[in-house]
Amino acid sequence: MILHGVIPVFKPKGYTSHDIVAILRRLTKQKRIGHTGTLDPEVEGVLPICCGQATRTVEYIQAMPKRYQGSMMIGVATDTEDQTGQMTSQKDVPSLLDTEVDRVFQQFHGEIEQTPPMYSAVKVQGKRLYELARAGVTTERPKRKVFIYQLNCTGIENGTYPIIHFDVLCSKGTYIRTLCVDIGKALGYPAHMTSLVRTESGPFHLEDCFTLEELQEVAERKAWSEVLYSMDEVLGHFPSVRVTDEDEKRVLDGWSILMDEGLSSRSNLVKVYTESGKFCAIYRLTGNLAKPEKVFRDVEN
Repeated sequence: MILHGVIPVFKPKGYTSHDIVAILRRLTKQKRIGHTGTLDPEVEGVLPICCGQATRTVEYIQAMPKRYQGSMMIGVATDTEDQTGQMTSQKDVPSLLDTEVDRVFQQFHGEIEQTPPMYSAVKVQGKRLYELARAGVTTERPKRKVFIYQLNCTGIENGTYPIIHFDVLCSKGTYIRTLCVDIGKALGYPAHMTSLVRTESGPFHLEDCFTLEELQEVAERKAWSEVLYSMDEVLGHFPSVRVTDEDEKRVLDGWSILMDEGLSSRSNLVKVYTESGKFCAIYRLTGNLAKPEKVFRDVEN
């Protein structure tokens, strides 16, 4: 049986996102498996895994906001911008006031620019930055714009090197390590990220996730329906339409069709269902003309 849908996995520390994909391939006994956004090995939390035809929806899930809970140390910088790296600078820090931290956090709300860290998978001139970093090479990196929807301080542990705990809701592509470093700079000190948990990814929260041990038990019982979310359920933020039996054939053949022009004011993308209620496609709207972006055949809801 081929699985088509999304499994929210709790990725533990010590595993790469690709490790989780490999484990799910082994457990499900199918090759068409993909993740929806890399988590560093020392970061844990929500990692939606797409199976079967749901791998074609990865780009939409990746584009959804993500929430993290983390901690940063103020007064110490590392070459990786997190706790796994070598210290590059340090500076004693007097006690930080809540009001001071909140004021700086406010500066990072909305659209901001980030420079990707050297220890990242971004490619520059055909090479991964982390490959250059391991070879002792530092190079110019193109800045990127990301969006911070929410950023809140959840606690401060004062000391020689204070620890700031935070909660952040951000756009795809945000480097939380770099956010911590930039917050430190705004406070006037070196800084690095000391821990991070992804608590939300798109529609999934920590409480929705299944551990590797739970998934092993599910595989033994062959009870994948207990953990599998349907593709249209995951894409619940897209508006939906039902087509007539006549238009269903056109949709499955990849034809453009006419739809209610009002839909385009809600989203450029729309989920298409057959008259009987079966999810069969994602269409892109331009006015009232809808063109096929993804067509799904023989997928059970």
